[in-house]
Amino acid sequence: MQDDAEVRREVLAYLRSHPQAADTLCGIVSWWLPRQRLETGRRRIEQVLDELVSAGLLRRDPLPDGEALYGLERRAGTSPLR
Repeated sequence: MQDDAEVRREVLAYLRSHPQAADTLCGIVSWWLPRQRLETGRRRIEQVLDELVSAGLLRRDPLPDGEALYGLERRAGTSPLR
């Protein structure tokens, strides 16, 4: 379960990203917090993927739409993920 400080950070982070936002308690619980968690989780995962690419454990292949495709780096000498 989240502590109050974490919920406070998520609400304020959402409002910094969407300064014109206003909603009811139900809307905040249903829309703001899940969206903020998704955005925060996405940033964390992206950082980890960047670290794995930098370490030579993953490869990143750019796709035409600007996204990236990640996969195991298969170069010789690459150690297995631990």
